[in-house]
Amino acid sequence: MQYLIRVKCDEVEGFRRDILIDEDANFLDLSKAILKSVNFPDDQMTSFFICNDSWERREQITREDCHEASAADMDVLTMADVPLAEFLDDEGITRMEYIFDPFCERAFNLRVISEEPGFGEAEIVKSVGEAPKQLADMDEATAAILGGATLDIDSEFADDLFSDDELDLDGFEISENF
Repeated sequence: MQYLIRVKCDEVEGFRRDILIDEDANFLDLSKAILKSVNFPDDQMTSFFICNDSWERREQITREDCHEASAADMDVLTMADVPLAEFLDDEGITRMEYIFDPFCERAFNLRVISEEPGFGEAEIVKSVGEAPKQLADMDEATAAILGGATLDIDSEFADDLFSDDELDLDGFEISENF
């Protein structure tokens, strides 16, 4: 059996990838198929979130286990260790998020469209539109963190905004001994 999984992104209108992948494949195989479909390098700490019908995040499946050994009581699911069928056959789960930009939490929305007979390697069966950039520019990331504002360091710390007359040396002790 194979899953037909549709990949979309809210950032780019008209973007879509349809991937056919075997139910025995694991989440790492799906990650590689997604990255290949959008021509992204495989060099980020990507992760999947299993979502309910309202797109609320449930279980996380990470690229690698980054927890310390002292956090052994936590169950960490890694992509290479979790077959797709473990979650996708469970209670009719059809929605997932794939975090492709871990710094800004940018994600693809994935949905299982159908189950098809057959087996084989992951295959990109439909590719429509241009993918978003993999990583947001630092200015875009800063704007997202600051709620749309930008951080203009040049204007915040410009030399013309400082005057030696404004420096009050009372209370400062200058010592030659460090």
